[in-house]
Amino acid sequence: MNFQNKYCQGDNATDHHNEVDKIEWQSLNSYHISCIEDEEIINEGNDNEKQTDTHLECTSDNKLSNESEHEDTGCTDQLLHGQFQQMAALLMQGTEEFIRKVWREGWSLVQHQHLPAWLKDNNFLVRSHRPELNSYKKCFLSIFRVHTETVNIWTHLLGWLGFLAILVVVMSQPIDHLPLQDKLIIMCFFVGTVLCLGFSWLFHTVFCHSQKVGKIFNKLDYCGIAFLTVGSFIPWLYYSFYCRFIPKVVYMTLIVILGTFALIVSMFDKFATPPYRPLRAGIFIGLGLCGAVPCLHYIIVEGFWSGIYQSSVGWLSLMAIIYITGAVIYAARIPERIFPGKFDIIFQSHQIFHVFVVLESFS
Repeated sequence: MNFQNKYCQGDNATDHHNEVDKIEWQSLNSYHISCIEDEEIINEGNDNEKQTDTHLECTSDNKLSNESEHEDTGCTDQLLHGQFQQMAALLMQGTEEFIRKVWREGWSLVQHQHLPAWLKDNNFLVRSHRPELNSYKKCFLSIFRVHTETVNIWTHLLGWLGFLAILVVVMSQPIDHLPLQDKLIIMCFFVGTVLCLGFSWLFHTVFCHSQKVGKIFNKLDYCGIAFLTVGSFIPWLYYSFYCRFIPKVVYMTLIVILGTFALIVSMFDKFATPPYRPLRAGIFIGLGLCGAVPCLHYIIVEGFWSGIYQSSVGWLSLMAIIYITGAVIYAARIPERIFPGKFDIIFQSHQIFHVFVVLESFS
């Protein structure tokens, strides 16, 4: 019994140990499995972290690349802007140097008291006179500068261009539309006007070149006034006395003789000096008033209304009034005589006379 009890107790102990071993084995397996699962979870976490890190790295790389692209674009814009500013600065510097060079090589306006004696014409024009230039290039470039002769030049230069264009159009008309004889008669007026305005703007442009050149073109200027006056009368006399041969020839010959006399007087050097200004105006006014004789002749023979409507006496009278008014203003030197130094650039008497000459020609 004792043996059996011991044996039984031994078996029970053995079973107990087996059960304990089995339990321990199961716990070890469970622990091993949990360890494996933990390792898988850890590995998955590491993989996720790696993917996250990779994604973050890619994102940061993209951001860096975008930032670098923006930086490159900004750098390019800044570079282009800097180059543009540099070029603009160089251009401005070159322009300033060019202006300084032109100014150094150019000339300055002077007052009337500082002019040489042969350039002193109107002492009521105090400032803004051109000095003696001794260069045709400088004289013609002075057209684009502001001085006492600028308006004198441009008023007759523009008028000259206008009448020159009209002359070309008239002369290009076919004989069927405008017979040769009529074309020659009309050409007397346009040629006289073109010569007058052409000599005038050339004189006012180059008379400051030198004393010799100034005298030559001054004489041409006065000759142009005579050409204009004679050329204005020829067409009127020809068509007004178209059927009266003797009066037509007499008056046309008379006006040519008087015009030639004015040309001869204009050739004297003293005629162009300031003290002879009233004499110059008187001679050309007298030449214009000679047209009053044939006008009165026509009105007496044909009648007043015939002279107005058929012979254009009214337009001829208007031409005479405009021309004489301008010549009187030129001789009196008004308004600069009243306000010396106030009309040096614009609205001086000579400019008013120029405008009246152009208006008289167009009328």
